[in-house]
Amino acid sequence: MHELALTRSLIEVCSQQAQGARILRVTVEVGALTCVMPEALRFCFEACSVGTALADAELEIIMTPGWARCRDCGEEVELNELLADCGCGSVNLAEWRGGDALRIRSMEVV
Repeated sequence: MHELALTRSLIEVCSQQAQGARILRVTVEVGALTCVMPEALRFCFEACSVGTALADAELEIIMTPGWARCRDCGEEVELNELLADCGCGSVNLAEWRGGDALRIRSMEVV
């Protein structure tokens, strides 16, 4: 479960940036191709944030798609999962881009 390690890093970075202030909300962008399960990330966040500046903070997760081009029909394909296919039924995708990052978009601090 790599979500646990990701969550620990997320909490560490947010705590450092908050400089001792209490954090009410953290918004993260999770790429659909990162293989990060939002439910697991949320579970780990709730468990790991106890006793930190993020205790009781809300975690908002925004899923972002990836994109590829179908080699068979030339269409642009939105990828919401790693094993996606084109609307034409082809799995022959090229020029993959996006959807592979996990980043902190914002945090609300008091």
